[in-house]
Amino acid sequence: MSTPSHIFCIAPMMDWTDRHCRYFLRLLSKHAMLYTEMVTTGALIHGDKERFLKFNPEEQPLAIQLGGSNPAELAECCKLAEDAGYQEVNLNVGCPSDRVQNGKIGACLMAEPELVAECVAAMKSSVSIPVTVKSRIGIDEMDSYDELADFISKVSSAGCSSFILHARIAILKGLSPKQNREVPPLNYQRVYDIKQNFPDLEIIINGGIKNLAEAHEHIKYVDGVMLGREAYQHPYILSSVDQEFFNEQAQIPERLNILNHFLPYVAEELKQGTALRHITRHILGLFQSQPGGKKYRRYLSENAYKPSADLRVLEHAMQIVQR
Repeated sequence: MSTPSHIFCIAPMMDWTDRHCRYFLRLLSKHAMLYTEMVTTGALIHGDKERFLKFNPEEQPLAIQLGGSNPAELAECCKLAEDAGYQEVNLNVGCPSDRVQNGKIGACLMAEPELVAECVAAMKSSVSIPVTVKSRIGIDEMDSYDELADFISKVSSAGCSSFILHARIAILKGLSPKQNREVPPLNYQRVYDIKQNFPDLEIIINGGIKNLAEAHEHIKYVDGVMLGREAYQHPYILSSVDQEFFNEQAQIPERLNILNHFLPYVAEELKQGTALRHITRHILGLFQSQPGGKKYRRYLSENAYKPSADLRVLEHAMQIVQR
């Protein structure tokens, strides 16, 4: 299996990048690297493994993001992920929520680079697929370049050669996860400096990137970009990614054609008992700023949640934007 490209990635987003979302996004870009929502080691080891690991082969290239800080448990989960067919395992060292901090998961681990290094070493030893780390550029008072460089140095020495850096610090006390995505200022230069001073490492930049023009600008200084909420809320932005970042010559897909290709997947999921609303919530932004887009969004929002909702709801929504 070839190593997946990180030149353009879609961020792992809790409650958003589930398997239905990822299948839909894959219809917009064949090559962008996709990530699951974070799965904790406890949930994977003690919970419904099949549900947490399930994905459609069409979603590849696909990575799973793990949350945890016990090296042995992370190693066990890496093996489960590799056996399930994931192409990469990413360790979450960036989530700022109180809930995960209490479980010693996420951004709080930046304060313990030796432990993160120990986790990475255990993960690497258990699988042959890449192990990557996603972190902030600092936390609380640990917000200097030198402290970030120390973190990168220690974790890379344990075998991690690819880092995804959200270009904000995380403020772990006093700010909500939403505020932590908006309040701490972006510091792209710090990420560029890490790449310059660690040239042999793969550095992917994340945070506040609004469009492909900005992504191209970042690529001048780092190895890859990761889009989050912008890609989710305005998914059609991804339709040009294969041409612009992967030298793909194929024609850019039209919005309705994307949904036509999505219909068989939706039909099969409905047959398996999936509620329509769990799928259509991910496609509400497809016709953003397009004629009929607001009516399309409203119709899906008002009708997909009904117990009787079936494929006809989506087909009718498509007719709205054809008029």
